[in-house]
Amino acid sequence: MRQDLIALEFDLPRDVPPVLGVGAFLKNTVCVASGKKAFVSHDVGNLDTVDAVYRFEELVTQISHQTGIEPVAVAHDLHPDFHSSRYALAMGLQTIPVQHHHAHVAAIMAEHGLEGPILGLSLDGFGLGPENQSWGGELLRVDAQGFERLGHLALLKQPGGDAAARQPWRMGAAVLHALGRNDEISTKFAEIDGSGVIATMLARSVNCPETSSAGRLFDAACGLLGVKLVAEFEGEAPMLLERMVTHPQIQPDGWRIDDGVLGLLPVMDSLTHMEAPAGADLFHGTLVAALTDWAERAAQSSGIRDIAFCGGCFLNAVVREGLADALERKGLTPRVATAITPGDGAISLGQAWAAGLKLNGE
Repeated sequence: MRQDLIALEFDLPRDVPPVLGVGAFLKNTVCVASGKKAFVSHDVGNLDTVDAVYRFEELVTQISHQTGIEPVAVAHDLHPDFHSSRYALAMGLQTIPVQHHHAHVAAIMAEHGLEGPILGLSLDGFGLGPENQSWGGELLRVDAQGFERLGHLALLKQPGGDAAARQPWRMGAAVLHALGRNDEISTKFAEIDGSGVIATMLARSVNCPETSSAGRLFDAACGLLGVKLVAEFEGEAPMLLERMVTHPQIQPDGWRIDDGVLGLLPVMDSLTHMEAPAGADLFHGTLVAALTDWAERAAQSSGIRDIAFCGGCFLNAVVREGLADALERKGLTPRVATAITPGDGAISLGQAWAAGLKLNGE
């Protein structure tokens, strides 16, 4: 038995029944919780190889043995194709599905010893919504009973589906289409083979699922600014864009909020004619201002002052620190990941805490 199985241990604010969280597809971890303790494993990697799947299955058994916690229920992601979800459903225990972004917020709650209610800004690349939507830019209200979606980033088409996560130019093309400038796509991305095909796909809505993903919005900014049009891995281009930021700037009319939906097309329009360094400053500064406005409105209407920052986009220090400072000036309390990652490695903790709270309420 590995003695270094446990990466993190958390004290929970109330007792929960013995429960297992089996984590996400990316950066998978597992978590067991019982009483007022939660134990999170090391990251076994993405569950897309035989070796990773083996490590995951071994870990589920070993973590129970090492902690002495025999779960009575197992919490899993909504996505039916994740190996972790399929494994959970085959365990013979009570199963509790926990939506991906709900789990992200719940992980921050667990780390900070909170039961809610709390507001959560959950910003990442992808998580399956309750009706099979592609989520990733979510404003949620979370408490012990579950979550409510208060708002989301304005939907963008994702030409070619998952391929757009590794080819930021495609999301740049999606923004041009949304701006009514579809005829400029082939010229803007003339060096890319197939840009004309993507323009046609967007015009005809062929294989262009809609997404509220913040990660894809970052990709769109990179595509428009010519930053790593084709990436080696998801998130590479936004990391390069972040490094270009020197003095974040705000476009005062760069966003709109309509019935909880945050749209950033005005600032994206500005990026279409800017150089990358200046565009990086404008995009980051305006995004922080827009998120501040969005969260403040939700706080005022709900009376909730705690705001959880979660999802992989909060690995971006410019956004995380800028937003925390702005919200504190508004009298709100940012709740950020410190011991736990804001990314998918925290999902198992959030699943376990959300499931434990649900079981307590039954």
